[in-house]
Amino acid sequence: MSEENDVSDATAPQSDYDHENMRALKGIEGIRLRPAMYIGGTDAVGLHHLIYEVIDNSIDEFVNNHASTATVKIEADGSVEMTDDGRGIPTGPMPGMDDRSALEVVFTEIHAGGKFDRSSGYKTGTGGLHGVGITAVNACSEWLEVEVRREGHVWTMEFAEGILSVPLKKLGRTDQTGTKIRFKPDPKIFGDSTFSYETLSRRLQDAAFLNPGFRTKLTDERTEQSDEFYYEDGLIQFVKFLNRTETPLFPDVITMEGRSEEHDVEVSVAMQYSNAFSDTVRCYGNGVYNSDGGFHLSGFRTAVTRTINAYGKRHNAFKDVTPNGDDFREGLAAVVTVRHPDPKFEAQTKIKLLNPEVEGIVNTIVGEKLAIYLEEHPSISKTIIDKVTRAAEAREAAKKAREMVRRKGALTTGGLPEKLRDCRSRELEITELYLVEGDSAGGSADTGRDSNTQAILPLRGKILNVEKAQLVKILDNAEISNIFKAIGIPPQAESDDISSRRYGKIIVMTDADVDGSHIRTLLLTFIFRHMRELVKQGCVYIAQPPLYRVQKKSGKSDPRYVQTHEAMMRELVALGRDQSQLKVVDDGTVFSGEIFDRILELLIKLEEPFDTLDRRGVDLKWLIQNFSKDEIYVPRFRVFVGKQQHWFVTRDELDAFLAEQEAARGDELEVVDREPESKSPDAKDDASLQVTDFHEIKTLNEVIAKLSRDFGIKLPDFLPKFTPGGEPIHRFVIENPDGDVSIQTVREVVDTLRKMGEKGLRLTRFKGLGEMDSEELWTTSMDPETRTLLQVTMKDAAAADEIFRVLMGDSVEPRREFIEKHALEVTDLDV
Repeated sequence: MSEENDVSDATAPQSDYDHENMRALKGIEGIRLRPAMYIGGTDAVGLHHLIYEVIDNSIDEFVNNHASTATVKIEADGSVEMTDDGRGIPTGPMPGMDDRSALEVVFTEIHAGGKFDRSSGYKTGTGGLHGVGITAVNACSEWLEVEVRREGHVWTMEFAEGILSVPLKKLGRTDQTGTKIRFKPDPKIFGDSTFSYETLSRRLQDAAFLNPGFRTKLTDERTEQSDEFYYEDGLIQFVKFLNRTETPLFPDVITMEGRSEEHDVEVSVAMQYSNAFSDTVRCYGNGVYNSDGGFHLSGFRTAVTRTINAYGKRHNAFKDVTPNGDDFREGLAAVVTVRHPDPKFEAQTKIKLLNPEVEGIVNTIVGEKLAIYLEEHPSISKTIIDKVTRAAEAREAAKKAREMVRRKGALTTGGLPEKLRDCRSRELEITELYLVEGDSAGGSADTGRDSNTQAILPLRGKILNVEKAQLVKILDNAEISNIFKAIGIPPQAESDDISSRRYGKIIVMTDADVDGSHIRTLLLTFIFRHMRELVKQGCVYIAQPPLYRVQKKSGKSDPRYVQTHEAMMRELVALGRDQSQLKVVDDGTVFSGEIFDRILELLIKLEEPFDTLDRRGVDLKWLIQNFSKDEIYVPRFRVFVGKQQHWFVTRDELDAFLAEQEAARGDELEVVDREPESKSPDAKDDASLQVTDFHEIKTLNEVIAKLSRDFGIKLPDFLPKFTPGGEPIHRFVIENPDGDVSIQTVREVVDTLRKMGEKGLRLTRFKGLGEMDSEELWTTSMDPETRTLLQVTMKDAAAADEIFRVLMGDSVEPRREFIEKHALEVTDLDV
């Protein structure tokens, strides 16, 4: 920059920052602009938090004795519907809000709700006290519908991207109460908006455990999975569930309850020891899982250590050892839950309870109750003391083993494993250690790597399952000892140890087959249990070798690599599209070039709504032939009045029909939830009403309208036709120099192009790293410019802990149940 320009810039008015650049964001706009502030992120954690916010509201109703059941249903189109039988969100005009309905206000304004004034509505401390959650759900949704049942009527309201789109309407009458919310996450906010059944199942099961007598249900239209949870004994059954993969040391589950009158805080705790070598403690504040613990966790740990230690000393039990806090917690499964009238959480996602007074309250209550229990149950107390003593002895032995490892120079160059192919650089920021399955893959990785920054440690076979092994035995295992030596940190390394590790990234790279998955699980179990600080600091990664290698059968073209099945399907469409054009047989119209590309882009958008309708069991041909009034729009709203079925394209048509029905009857229709058993148009009439909105048809209609307007492709072109003799009529041809393909409907275009794209190609689906040579392994899995790595995080540590214990523990029954439940989800099985 020249000196003249410097002077000019210094004296020029700073017009890029003045009052015109200032913005005051309203609630919805602010949430959509910065969603992570309200839901914790736009990843899977934030996505599922949307559902948690609604579930928490249902739990609030149960805690205040107004609800008994909450149901979550994942719809076939990826949306989710949640229902409870609580009082229903108020629908009347809200004071001070320009006569807007309270229902509209709570969905569009932050810090609005019924939980701020405890003199009415909510008297018991609950998780959702900020009036933000349900507004954030609405703001992060492509669309949201709410149905409220209260005061003898059913009320509905709809939103689009958080903005009111259909105002409050009275649908019909009912004698039920409750709230139903259905929404679809906005793809503009979430990169992947696919809900996980397992994640939601765990949350709903937790809710049932923590609230005895509360029934939760989960169904998934995508896979037809379903679960129902109901527990009378709550925390006792919760602890038994946590210990189902272990062998309890005694049959009793120790329970402790108490209340602080001064702070109006309730505490409930259940605990039981097993033969496990780690502890599992779940903490909840006002029914919300606190993944990072908080003051209730520290209070519980202090009480357990202090109370059992005091009991042991009184009985002269610790003669030869001095237990520490970890020893008192080894093998302990516990659930700690508190209810506070004014809970303080870390972040809107409530990962940590921050009320400092809770620590002393939990400490006092648990200490007093546990001391009484130990005195009244001497045989169980002796079992606990024996467990603590063995843990302390094992810890001392492990400490000696670690010291011996250090004395032998395990963390120095001379102590490095023989098989380690080290890198030259010692800069932590750029160095990487690959833990590779097998010597052959290790050899390819060694040849193909960047030897300046990448080190390779081949692992022979399957390492020790550390889930059921004491540290002394673990350190004696050659493969595990090599991993410790190579990384340069001791077992149970703390933050300071991690900072002195030899490599910046630790990358697990295994085959894509069953054995490779097993080895990867063993390695992650080991890292999670004994080098957890590596995971906490984001140092652990999983390499993602490509799934496919693509080569032409003829010629010597270079192979290409495709990472996922979805990407491979897109590739095949593009290959089939090359030099292809679509011809209409009747009039000879030909779509080619850019026009065909635009048509193809729209047809790909139709795959998901068509598939969703198929999964719902909707016969598109029957629907169009019986209820469509034109050749463009498919009816979207299905209505049963009694047993008579009606379909309407627009909501205005639906509203007009319902108004006519009520005017003719002189009364409101009674809203019901279930479809009638008979759907005949001639069935006997009654006053029941059931309305279903098929949202996927909205997308379908928008795309087909564009196809009709721009290219003359209409609804009949998506339906097959037949001759009087029943023979199919092929009305379209995909023309290609390699051969034409005749098809019946335009719906077949995309799938046909995929099949055409696969012709002349040699597709290799990789199962093992050994199938790649060194150059391929470098290009696909090790080159920082082209590889894909998945970072292992602690965000779902409780879920990871659960999976490790189920899959890697000694107990067979939980593992069998897991396999039976997930067997039908397998899509690619290596036999």
